[in-house]
Amino acid sequence: MTEPSLNTQLNAQKSFGAMLQQARKEKQVSIETAAAELFILKRHLEALENENFAELPQVAFARGFAINYAKYLQLDPNSVANAFDMAYPNELKARSATNAESLLRPMGTLQRDTTSRIRFNPLLIFGVIALIILAVFLFRMVSNASQDVDETTPVAEDISSIEQAQGAAIITENDGVGASGSAINLGGEVQSSATLEVKLTDAVDVDITDASGNSLMNGEQTKGNYTLIGTPPFSIQIDDVDNVSLVLNQQTVALDQYSAGNRAIFELAP
Repeated sequence: MTEPSLNTQLNAQKSFGAMLQQARKEKQVSIETAAAELFILKRHLEALENENFAELPQVAFARGFAINYAKYLQLDPNSVANAFDMAYPNELKARSATNAESLLRPMGTLQRDTTSRIRFNPLLIFGVIALIILAVFLFRMVSNASQDVDETTPVAEDISSIEQAQGAAIITENDGVGASGSAINLGGEVQSSATLEVKLTDAVDVDITDASGNSLMNGEQTKGNYTLIGTPPFSIQIDDVDNVSLVLNQQTVALDQYSAGNRAIFELAP
């Protein structure tokens, strides 16, 4: 792959999406190849290049996608992050905050009249039976119709949730670039913080970023015990799992379920 031109780097001040697209084309990399190597859905990379923010996930993940895409294309991630922050619509920032808060809200409770006895309405019972019969009938119709569908029907992109988390995780190298430099203020109440204890039995490369984009740990760490406080979920990358143990809110994390070849990249929440 060739180095991006100076004009490509300067275009980041005007349109980060156009700059990403131009850099990819200069390197002669297809968007399918980039999606496979970054573990990011193709439609999300297309949305970044077209600055179609409505098609992207919530802002914390979308911003991580943009930074990792910039690093993959050998662009300045700080410039791309700043351009992303300036271009991201305010109404979508408010929507992301509302969606984050809604996960913590109760779904409501059933009101019950404790003073009256339960009574069964025969018409209601017949109505329920009729609905069940109708549902079975419709299910059979859909099942039969699905057997006649052409085999050329496009198949949804197959990327697991773990791979998506890897794509959104901020890749921090020795240059020290992270998501905290230009973190977006979502407004409203933030999610409850969590305590993550990191115990290292030897020097290990560990990168940990919280949901707000704050880099809590970056690069090679010396042997010792560390206590981190941030907003879950945490994006975590460990290069030597055998020398690391994690305790989230006093609960030990089983790292073997996330590791492959003594290396782990995953997302962690209480």
